[in-house]
Amino acid sequence: MASYPERTVTNRILVVDDDLHIREVTRVALKKAGMNVIEARDGKEALTRFSAEQPDLIVLDIGMPEFDGLDVCREVRKSSDVPILFLSARDDEIDRVLGLEIGGDDYVTKPFSPRELVARVNVILRRLAPRPGLAESGALSKGQLSVDPEQHVATYASMPLHLTAIEFGILRAFLTRPTAVFNREQIMSAAYQLNIQVSDRTIDSHIRNIRAKLAAVKCDNVIETVHGVGFKLGRCEPPA
Repeated sequence: MASYPERTVTNRILVVDDDLHIREVTRVALKKAGMNVIEARDGKEALTRFSAEQPDLIVLDIGMPEFDGLDVCREVRKSSDVPILFLSARDDEIDRVLGLEIGGDDYVTKPFSPRELVARVNVILRRLAPRPGLAESGALSKGQLSVDPEQHVATYASMPLHLTAIEFGILRAFLTRPTAVFNREQIMSAAYQLNIQVSDRTIDSHIRNIRAKLAAVKCDNVIETVHGVGFKLGRCEPPA
């Protein structure tokens, strides 16, 4: 899987929606925030534009005819870790959760506030940008697990982990306090920053994704459940 591209000064955002009005509202809001916007009217055009433009983030509608946003996400995740922010209708909770489970970073429900959408885009992009002071602190590690915030690289036993921006933020939070037990509110704060609320189900989806990606490299003891409280970092070692 390709690594995430180096951050650019002006971020390029691919907006995918079959509704012209939604695309216009989103384009105006993102451009006012200083971003370049690329548009696609459907899933197939989205994949073509993605390959040609290599955007820094995708704003992706779920409910498109024929090739929908979930199909696009699955295809993108075969080759890239580019962040994906889903747009979904209020009654599509199952699709929203599925979107997170197959590799989405976050979602915004329609009708949405353009200001909230821009805030969520900025949160995701901030997760990928080097921040002052991290170069001195270096990589964080426990057992065979390591994350390097400056390079946005995570590994287990020297094998790369292909994490979304939010998954990386959650794992980094655990490694910053490797003996702490985190409740969902603390995980939400660490992953999203700002005053953004997401459901417990969203956090649980991110935790499941991290566990699955670690299990794929033969480690199933990274994040442990503390029943009635939350989660904590496990041994981060191969099973005996």
